[in-house]
Amino acid sequence: MSRQLLPGTWGGGSLEELAWLALAGAALSLILVAGRSIGRRLQLRLWGVPEALVAGLIGLLVAPAGLLPLLPDHLMQLWGELPLVLLTLVFGSLMLGKPLPQLGGLWRPVSGQVCLALVLAFGQYVVGGLAVLLVLQPLLGVSPVMACLIEVAYEGGHGSAAAMGPSYAALGFSGGQDLGLAMATVGLLSSTLVGGVVVVLGRQRGWLLDQLTPANPQDASSQAANGSSSAASPSSRPPWAAWAVNLALVGIAVLIGVGLLQLLQLGTDAIGGGVAEVGQSLPVFPLAIIGSLLVRWLLERTNTSHWAAAPIQSEIGTLSADLLITSATACLNLALLAADWLPLTVLALAGLIWNLGVTLLLAPRLLPADWFERAVLEFGQATGVAASGLLLLRMADPDDHSQALPAFSLKQLMLQPFLAGGVVTVVAPLAVVGWGLPTWTGFCFALVVLAGGAGLLITQLGRRPG
Repeated sequence: MSRQLLPGTWGGGSLEELAWLALAGAALSLILVAGRSIGRRLQLRLWGVPEALVAGLIGLLVAPAGLLPLLPDHLMQLWGELPLVLLTLVFGSLMLGKPLPQLGGLWRPVSGQVCLALVLAFGQYVVGGLAVLLVLQPLLGVSPVMACLIEVAYEGGHGSAAAMGPSYAALGFSGGQDLGLAMATVGLLSSTLVGGVVVVLGRQRGWLLDQLTPANPQDASSQAANGSSSAASPSSRPPWAAWAVNLALVGIAVLIGVGLLQLLQLGTDAIGGGVAEVGQSLPVFPLAIIGSLLVRWLLERTNTSHWAAAPIQSEIGTLSADLLITSATACLNLALLAADWLPLTVLALAGLIWNLGVTLLLAPRLLPADWFERAVLEFGQATGVAASGLLLLRMADPDDHSQALPAFSLKQLMLQPFLAGGVVTVVAPLAVVGWGLPTWTGFCFALVVLAGGAGLLITQLGRRPG
């Protein structure tokens, strides 16, 4: 087979390229089907283990470096390109299936969600900076840019880690991309496994909303009415037509995100300098959610929101997330993990402990009654990817009693362009090199204190009568 058919260099549309694409898609789909089948038979979701993780382990087993090396190297290279694409699809479908939330009634919970997300994200820079300054640099002499890996891998995931590789290499941290991808896989596994244990703990402690308040029959009937009205039109079409329409809507949302990114890059290129570097480093998925919001808004304004079927949009997001988890786990570089196990372990534990501490100790003081559902969703996002958070939310709130998803979606709209692969993620290594790691770490600590204090103040003001 030709070794020149590398991802990102295609353009000729040859039959060989199409054959590789078809083989990669078919193999990944078959492995996911096998993983889902095994997961359902073993009822792994009851233990907080996603079925896609089982599929990823199967892929790791048959990868070129696995115990049964059945897959070719080039196919694994194709899978390695998928996380960014699949994450874009997840964000492109995020806002399409549900009515747009009313901003007025969500001010207080959304403000708490924003403060919690800021504490989690900038706190990852703080603990990463302290880990590098106090442990890794004295022992191993690592690059100070390594302090950025927790945020780029945990908050941003595989797509952000891959996108930041060239920037790290330009700053003298040549192994940054591989370590970031390994960290992202660790974060993905931790978010689902540890997050599943946290959900079980929350159920045992009575923290879940459906354990605090009985379900409202009126709400249930309202939801049923909304569901029936939204499903009425798609059900009148053949299933394949409904799927085609919903996939087209997601595609339009993604294309809007691509267009917005192009406009943003044109603007930053006109400014030049570091601003242009930031613009060129931004991935498309932070803007795909804006495209999703705009498409949903247009559907509601034209009274065609029934075109976006909530079950189909949910399945598109779920399937994209499962494929992401499967491909990312299967592409895990075990040799890299073995060689750099000490810095990866230190950073992974530091980030995980921070996320757990903020989720269980600070979130109840910042968020309203459904704090646990909101917090576990935020934990999944801040440790793995947004899809991990959505999986944990489905485990904690399968009947959609809470307002966690609307608040989270609005928070994503506000912060996604900046964190988790956004502007801050791109600027952070430049600041570490330009300012020095101690200054950057102190700056992030000040932001953590500011965001946490603001969240606590807003909570206290909200509890006052009148």
